[in-house]
Amino acid sequence: MIISRYVSFINTLKPRGTLYTGVTSNLIQRIYQHKNGITGGFSHRHGCKTLVYYEAGGSMEGAIFREKQITAGSRKDKIDLIESMNPGWVDLYESLI
Repeated sequence: MIISRYVSFINTLKPRGTLYTGVTSNLIQRIYQHKNGITGGFSHRHGCKTLVYYEAGGSMEGAIFREKQITAGSRKDKIDLIESMNPGWVDLYESLI
């Protein structure tokens, strides 16, 4: 599977749990870092290690813009977005590697 270089994504600890929204130029590496506690900050403190949503952007600026849109949305909007792509809240990381 080929993934755009620039990706916005959402991680969580559990279905409908705490949500972390991020952006990266290397999704596989970034999620690996989250899963293995290499990152600090919010996602590490809240255990957000499960990739439940991602979307490719055409450029880093586009991916950052989209990440900001997602972040600014309500919790319900984020849950609806996740469930539109991943209704079972399955960890999508395994499908990437």
